[in-house]
Amino acid sequence: MYGKTICTIVLFVFLIASYSIYMGTVDPTPYFTQLQSLPRAISPSCNSSTTASRPLRVFMYDLPRKFNIAMMDPHLSEVDPITAENLPPWSQTSGVQRQHSVEYWLMASLLHREGEKEKEAVRVFDPESADAFFVPFFSSLSFNTHGKNMTDPDTEFDRLLQVELMEYLENSKYWQRSGGRDHVIPMTHPNAFRFLRQLVNASILIVADFGRYPKEMARLGKDVVSPYVHVVESFDGDDGDDSTPDPYESRSTLLYFRGNTVRKADGKIRRQLEKLLAGNSDVRYEKSVATTQNIKVSTEGMRSSKFCLHPAGDTPSSCRLFDAIVSHCVPVIISDKIELPFEDEIDYSEFSVFYSVKEALEPGFILDNLRQFPKEKWLQMWENLKNVSHHFEFQYPPKREDAVNMLWRQVKHKIPNVKLAVHRNRRLKVPDWWL
Repeated sequence: MYGKTICTIVLFVFLIASYSIYMGTVDPTPYFTQLQSLPRAISPSCNSSTTASRPLRVFMYDLPRKFNIAMMDPHLSEVDPITAENLPPWSQTSGVQRQHSVEYWLMASLLHREGEKEKEAVRVFDPESADAFFVPFFSSLSFNTHGKNMTDPDTEFDRLLQVELMEYLENSKYWQRSGGRDHVIPMTHPNAFRFLRQLVNASILIVADFGRYPKEMARLGKDVVSPYVHVVESFDGDDGDDSTPDPYESRSTLLYFRGNTVRKADGKIRRQLEKLLAGNSDVRYEKSVATTQNIKVSTEGMRSSKFCLHPAGDTPSSCRLFDAIVSHCVPVIISDKIELPFEDEIDYSEFSVFYSVKEALEPGFILDNLRQFPKEKWLQMWENLKNVSHHFEFQYPPKREDAVNMLWRQVKHKIPNVKLAVHRNRRLKVPDWWL
């Protein structure tokens, strides 16, 4: 019986195959493989590999000029749109204001349309296609411009600008859609946006450090640490070719500091260091304020020194660190709570020396260590400084891997967490238990 059944099956298969061959429709691929090619249910995909490789798409709000470039030149037209062609250049003689000009360089980079394939962020004019929203309010320049100090009555204009800006943003459906989480707001001066900071604490803030921000407002996981814009000229005269003197021997000063020694908070250490380091012929520790002439003196001093001292200022960081980097003077950092820019990509220990405040205040500790610092190790740090200094250059037009492009890349790194927070917020029916 089984034999007849098998014969019947074989005969049936033979007839089907013969008919297929005759009709010319035979498929040599086994029939079971066709099952593997049946349509499957398509699951949503964010195409993360494509997102990671393309530039960040940024929509920039078209704010009235009083929020930005009118502070640089009040005679500029309010009618014409701001473009790369009519953007005023940042003054090279702006002194201390220059160190807080990150907001200007971020805006300028979005206006520049050339070389977009090498840029970390490109401007888009359709907000629906944007990954992030840039708010071009020059909050640091506003603080520096409207009132000479925080008690000056002219600071009321700064406050009113912040009030008007928040009214503008809160009426934007894109701010409402994310609660401001995907909005990028630069505020590198420690007193920038000081009146209404609590209203932007969900946004991606570009800050120089976290010295004057409570943790519920600003933190590493959400915000981006920016370098100060250096105020000394970049040093390109020590390329290390055969005609260049030995950099170690030609820098005759062991340790250099020039700046204000009367500071608040952690910056009080400056007065203590002044007393500890006094009377040493290989140390230059000089009181100074930021004038054009004093900046020139600092430029020469850093270029002729092996190590440049960076104690905390009114906040944990200061412009002096980045002046030292572009001067190729090995930074000596004394600031227990400092946060450093681009630290997920740059290892500062390869070109900087770190001491705790406790170590620094121990008599003789710093100088004993620096005087015994091996020349070969210093030369390697000096080479490393030259290799990383381009990451701290703010310039227009922007260049690949410069400070602006590094900052936009940092913003891009924050976007996945922003999207996570926005998507969770849309479906939560109870207060977020993680907050």
